[in-house]
Amino acid sequence: MSARRSVLDRVRAALADVDPAARDLVPPPAPQVEPVDPAALLDRFVERVADYRSVVERCSDADVAAAVTAAVLGHVGRAGRIVVPEGLPADVVTSLEAALAAVVVDRPGAALSAYELDALDGVVTTAAVGVAETGTLVLDHGPGQGRRALSLVPDLHVCVVRAEQVVPDVADALARLDPLRPATWVSGPSATSDIELDRVEGVHGPRVLHVVVVDPA
Repeated sequence: MSARRSVLDRVRAALADVDPAARDLVPPPAPQVEPVDPAALLDRFVERVADYRSVVERCSDADVAAAVTAAVLGHVGRAGRIVVPEGLPADVVTSLEAALAAVVVDRPGAALSAYELDALDGVVTTAAVGVAETGTLVLDHGPGQGRRALSLVPDLHVCVVRAEQVVPDVADALARLDPLRPATWVSGPSATSDIELDRVEGVHGPRVLHVVVVDPA
């Protein structure tokens, strides 16, 4: 008997006394917790993002373009060359273009290759959701977020997340996301370690994650 057949037989045996109709029931909704103070929620998100060795800062609505440009310049300098997706706020793109050697827009039908992305210094995107409990950013690759390769190949990822996009936990994030859309979950810069527990960053994605939190308060 094959290993696959053995596993399937055990699954069928375990389900033998389960009502077939019950197998198709929708899972119960996530338990509701007490409302969280928005300021405390944002503080927790910022703290958890920083725990993952990410750079995180807050700014007002009026200062988003300046904060993003300063973040990029701080990592790559004026000679830096970055990529941005379609849908990134126009004022952010204009500010970056005035400060950097090159800003390349990745567009459907004219997408950059992995080799071309690797030759650039970084990427700037927005996010769909931020998870306070885990310090996680979620990109669903809508406008301003671009395709998945943009946030995985360049060495620097500057990501803008708004205070109203931050939710308490993973279940709350899932409730906001379209299950039919792809999603990339980002908790800090890419990192791995060997058997000696020597940490290496940038192996499977960006070496540096810089999060700009837009806080109207």
